[in-house]
Amino acid sequence: MGKPTGFIEFGRETPRRRPVPVRLRDWREVYEPADDTVTTAQAARCMDCGIPFCHEGCPLGNLIPEWNDLTYRGDWATAIERLHATNNFPEFTGRLCPAPCEGSCVLGINQDPVTIERIELEIIEHAFAEGWVTPQVATATGKSVAVIGSGPAGLAAAQQLTRAGHAVTVFERAEAPGGLLRYGIPEFKMEKWVIDRRITQLEAEGVQFRCGVSVVAMPTPAAASDAAVITVDQLQEGFDAVVIATGSTTPRDLAVPGRAASGVAFAMDYLRPSNLVREGRLDEPTISAAGKQVVIIGGGDTGADCLGTALRQGATSVVQLEIMPQPPEDRSGANPWPTWPVIFRVASAHEEGGERRYSVQTSQFIAEDGVVTGLEIEDVDHAFQPIPGTARVLPADLVLLAMGFTGPEQDLPTALGLAINARGTVEVDQDWRTSTDGVFACGDAARGQSLIVWAIAEGRSCAAAVDAYLMGGTELPAPIVPGQRALA
Repeated sequence: MGKPTGFIEFGRETPRRRPVPVRLRDWREVYEPADDTVTTAQAARCMDCGIPFCHEGCPLGNLIPEWNDLTYRGDWATAIERLHATNNFPEFTGRLCPAPCEGSCVLGINQDPVTIERIELEIIEHAFAEGWVTPQVATATGKSVAVIGSGPAGLAAAQQLTRAGHAVTVFERAEAPGGLLRYGIPEFKMEKWVIDRRITQLEAEGVQFRCGVSVVAMPTPAAASDAAVITVDQLQEGFDAVVIATGSTTPRDLAVPGRAASGVAFAMDYLRPSNLVREGRLDEPTISAAGKQVVIIGGGDTGADCLGTALRQGATSVVQLEIMPQPPEDRSGANPWPTWPVIFRVASAHEEGGERRYSVQTSQFIAEDGVVTGLEIEDVDHAFQPIPGTARVLPADLVLLAMGFTGPEQDLPTALGLAINARGTVEVDQDWRTSTDGVFACGDAARGQSLIVWAIAEGRSCAAAVDAYLMGGTELPAPIVPGQRALA
């Protein structure tokens, strides 16, 4: 514990966000650079608790009190060593994780919790700036592994398996690695050079990326020699093990009258082309909010991503609808520490404009000549039943469905003969094995829609299981087992 009185002397302080009028004119990350003196003071607030409940909130098992103390002392080099011991990509989690560790911070019982997530980000950015993040090249084992999907789970599994000495090839159907990190998360939350920087390290370690490649059961005659297709038979014949890390990408739909109207789109069908434009792969987005009245159905992070994107594209108005009631400002008695605090939060996108409405459901879409012009909405009670007399029409030129994801797409699991559980995700045992020998699954494909920190933890754990399968044992760490849940 670096400073026993730190939690008394210093209040919680996070970096300032750039002024709204400034950041709406660009797509850069919203936070201003942090000052080291602020970061070390924030690290001093960590009490190095006898029972560090922040570990319970973090499925990666991050050694949070250790690297907080090292940061307070200015020992950034050792801090990154302890951080990388449990987390392959702290630059991702430090920007995108909702920080369940902070929800479990003991200081949070009666004060604001330690800024764990931001300290994590400052540690890794110091490490990159100082050149401490270098490739780790292992002795080859002669074994090969195919990883399907390059989101956080796939990247974590690939890096761990490569560091165990296996030849790893990552297959990604999109244009570049990263999964939803690249094509779902907008630039203002994480600029894509952050991903590219880490991909360079993985490639230097030996990971091979084959992007723009789809895995299929059987190619069509016209695509029989298409280099952009690989069959499941080729996978199983060409590799000693296969890891399914395709994510949970089937969007939840809204089956109400008028759903087929033009102008009603899934969130990812909107966010992906926007990111392709930022990447220079498209001249204009295929779906744009410019000059439109936008309604977003879904009050979570994806909805906020759509909100920030729509405002930057020049929407005339944005309304975000949520069927749940508005959360309280503070924890309720039914939501005590150290569970995840279900409270009202203001994301950077919410600061920038738009309106949020709670306890509202959509009963139908209204269209003229097949093009959406509005929604009929109504208030709901605590049991989500419509309240009589509350129906009204909300004008809309573009409606974005951001209601989450129901599970992985089924084509690949079906082609591989994988068992699917009642939740619609790939069934795995305690060793991350699927029902097909030599095929493993991790991340949202097996877990269902979840957090980036869970994806990395599952990728690491699955890699340890694959290594043990190939070599009869493993020295790779395995922070969790399937089905495990943190307090968050």
